[in-house]
Amino acid sequence: MNQHALPKLCEDLKKENHSVSSKKKTNRHIDLHTKFETIIIMSPPKWLPLESNPTVLNDFSYALGLSTKYAWSDIFGFDDDLLAMVPPNVKAVVLLFPITEKSESYQKEQREKIERNERENVVSENVYYMRQTVGNACGTIGVFHAVMNNREDVLDETVAKDDDEDNKSYFQRFFEKTKDMTPDERAKFVETDTDLESFHATAVNAGDTEVPSIDAKIDLHFIALVERDGRLYELDGRKQSAIDHGAIERGDLLKQSVERVIKGFMERADGSIHFGACALAENSELF
Repeated sequence: MNQHALPKLCEDLKKENHSVSSKKKTNRHIDLHTKFETIIIMSPPKWLPLESNPTVLNDFSYALGLSTKYAWSDIFGFDDDLLAMVPPNVKAVVLLFPITEKSESYQKEQREKIERNERENVVSENVYYMRQTVGNACGTIGVFHAVMNNREDVLDETVAKDDDEDNKSYFQRFFEKTKDMTPDERAKFVETDTDLESFHATAVNAGDTEVPSIDAKIDLHFIALVERDGRLYELDGRKQSAIDHGAIERGDLLKQSVERVIKGFMERADGSIHFGACALAENSELF
């Protein structure tokens, strides 16, 4: 190589490397004499899936700082008689549903309508929303969406206040660290949070069903449904933002979640019965 050309090549490669790294985090090796490069894409981590099981969700949530005045309870069905069995004062619903061609097509159509302003989707600034980039972390993301959007009511009142950092619950510390982050920044925070990964792994191993292999294809997904500022929001970490499903009356979250959101997922399930749902409500054991 011409010795006068080497500085220019180095400068060109620096510019090229900056352009690539600004789009996607990579590790790369460049040989200046051959201009061959090896690019290793750093993929987000992948966890084992959480079970849709109120006992698992309760142990997980209490370890992180949920008040024992509240608990996750099974929703055994979506007709009025079965919904009446759910404890009162429902703060959130987490839904496990099957991913199908119809559900994926609907999600794409919904996103495109929002982007074209054909579907209004104004989200309150008080909605706490985070993206999901960790594989199989949707159960944990669902729990966090439920708790973060009800933190004023459902966090353990016995934990430390603002001036006692060491004794704060995990939920408290997580909110304080991420409250000013964007949804994507929160997702990145979760990717590197080894404490949360450990809590999640403990919850996975506490389930009743056999834990699948890390490489198993999982076609089930969790979302959360919450009321914030008098409106019903669907919180799915795979989407660009929270989805507004309109105004609701206080105390009507469970019924409206079923009518406006859950029934739609059931219609797009292609006959699958692999649904599960839990409600975060008053702890029935304290009645």
